[in-house]
Amino acid sequence: MAKPDNREDNVEHLQDAVQDTIENFREAEDYLEEFGDEIPAEEKEQIEERNKRRRESIAGFREEIKDEARHQRDQ
Repeated sequence: MAKPDNREDNVEHLQDAVQDTIENFREAEDYLEEFGDEIPAEEKEQIEERNKRRRESIAGFREEIKDEARHQRDQ
């Protein structure tokens, strides 16, 4: 028998993912600030691209959190 869809802790998991992603973003920014002049341009570009994707992920996570919160409220 299929396990029922339990979405009770989805918001918590999404919030954890947002926090982890923000932490990674900040660490990368700090790294660039400290070593940006010393690392190859290609590496710097890769870090900047990763952070761009992180910003997009954070926005997506936040939308999912809103959707999940709405779903839980409507239950």
